[in-house]
Amino acid sequence: MSNPQTNLDEVVAPAPILTSPEKPSDHQDYLDNRNANEDREGHPIPEEEEHVPRDQVSNVQSGHHASDTWRTVYIVSHLIFFSFLGTLLRIAVECLTFYPGAPIATSVLWANVGGSMVMGFLSEDKNLFLSKKPDPKKTDEEGNSALQRVEAQNPPKKTIPLYIGLTTGFCGSFTSFSTFIRDIFLATINSLPVPLGQYPAISLFSSPPATARAPSGGFTFMAILAVLFTEIGLSLIGLFLGAHLAIGVSPWTPSLPRKFLSILNPLMVILAILSWVAVICLVILLPDYGQDSTIWGAELWRDPVLFSLVFSPLGCLARFFLSLKLNARIASFPLGTFVANVAGTMVLGMAYSLQHASISVSTYGGGSIIGCQVLQGIMDGFCGCLTTVSTWVLELSGLRRRHAYTYGAISVVVAYCALVVEIGSLKWSIGLTTPVCFAE
Repeated sequence: MSNPQTNLDEVVAPAPILTSPEKPSDHQDYLDNRNANEDREGHPIPEEEEHVPRDQVSNVQSGHHASDTWRTVYIVSHLIFFSFLGTLLRIAVECLTFYPGAPIATSVLWANVGGSMVMGFLSEDKNLFLSKKPDPKKTDEEGNSALQRVEAQNPPKKTIPLYIGLTTGFCGSFTSFSTFIRDIFLATINSLPVPLGQYPAISLFSSPPATARAPSGGFTFMAILAVLFTEIGLSLIGLFLGAHLAIGVSPWTPSLPRKFLSILNPLMVILAILSWVAVICLVILLPDYGQDSTIWGAELWRDPVLFSLVFSPLGCLARFFLSLKLNARIASFPLGTFVANVAGTMVLGMAYSLQHASISVSTYGGGSIIGCQVLQGIMDGFCGCLTTVSTWVLELSGLRRRHAYTYGAISVVVAYCALVVEIGSLKWSIGLTTPVCFAE
């Protein structure tokens, strides 16, 4: 029976480092080739079918259906739990790296680099999810090496819920494609936040003063290129650095025991449910003390961040199921990731416009403090987890060069044009205001 998780590019994309000095190879594996061996639903194309009695088929199918149902429950639980961790860490990294004198002011950059690095490590690692390690000196009577025997005894890591939770859940939520495109648009309108003042009495949400803006459109164009090249280039570097790290530490990388994974799976179901319920209860029950837009202000971490955690599992799960349904449709163009990134960016543009519109225009959107905080939670939580850079750069590294440039360029251009229409129409008509929940 085919595994639906094979549609996830996090688990089927070739490792970022395809050759090494120890094992040189002239054969290049591509994500295009792997998807070409599957049908439109992501199922492997069978070479030959063997006749099996009908009663045996029904028994096997019922057993597979039950195991697939539990595997899906475990995977969803891992995605929910790790989406919380990824969102929290992304917001914390944004606050840590936004300080006066920072060489790069786009705060989401280092979250994207860090998430891509973890993705590269997990994609290249060969030991972490092996319950038994091979002895390369031993062979059996049939001439099979120890590595071949161990690989046959161990389930592939693409079927392990923890691996999917770490890659699709944590790395995908730690990185944010929509925030990256938002920064490109803010560079276009000369409104990138600038860390001016004494740390930590600075805000990620305030527009830069006139003295900190670029003097003309030519400088704005250079700012757009700077955001574009640093985000994509450093994220790709992080991906390959993580893969190199996995190769370098492979002799000392421990293997997770199978018993640990069997205990973790049902435990994660409980943790995911309790965590989500606890976050929702905190949003409802915690009192509101006032406004505080400073980078480590208590009010910022009480309401906008809590709202982000409420919405983050929804974005992560939506991206996961979009990838399952759409990624195998076009071998050279990961449609599921593309739809998730563009849709998440469009939702962010809508929420950003409502939050930054004047109160008279958006009384029921960003006009109230609670509405403003909910919109911030949608942008950081739902949109941040629906869109991903780590999977995107992994796909870019796994596609053929022409397909990679086409896929990458279309993703950026379509998402950017969506923000030009959504936020640009407001900016160039009545203007943008400071959100009421972050006003001084």
